[in-house]
Amino acid sequence: MTRVPMPRFVVPAAPPAPWAAKLSTPFAVLGIRTRNGALTGVEYLPRSERAQRPVDAFTARVVAEIEAYLADARHRFTLPLAPAGTPFQRRVWAEIDRIPIGESRTYGEVARALATGPRAVGNACGANPIALVTPCHRVVGSRGALGGFGRAAAGDTLLIKRWLLVHEGYRFGA
Repeated sequence: MTRVPMPRFVVPAAPPAPWAAKLSTPFAVLGIRTRNGALTGVEYLPRSERAQRPVDAFTARVVAEIEAYLADARHRFTLPLAPAGTPFQRRVWAEIDRIPIGESRTYGEVARALATGPRAVGNACGANPIALVTPCHRVVGSRGALGGFGRAAAGDTLLIKRWLLVHEGYRFGA
């Protein structure tokens, strides 16, 4: 008797929550997503995007904290976070959160701290849903290379990474 394979049904992923705010910055418009009093996403959108006021008091707090960071790179975020990610990605993001402002770590250094490989760290950085607040921009390539950013190795996203590092006082080549 021949077995007929059961058809595979792909359940589409839930669409992302609508923007809770869109904030214009010097380098991009930040699309902000929140849910149940926690920050779930910050995405870099084109500067041509229109800003959008916060939809609630919590999102207004998110915007205020990002504006505080933009005014003073030493600002420490105190927002409750709820990023969607695997346990491994969350470990990488927690390690990245420990990188002090104005400093960086290479993908290899982060990988050694977690007993994993640099590519796995790079993939977790690229999957970071809370850009800027979880500072993947502080993870750089070896020998002073910027590495990738936002799943890209060139283009506007690397300009954003450079802007953020300079804003935080990172000294290239030091």
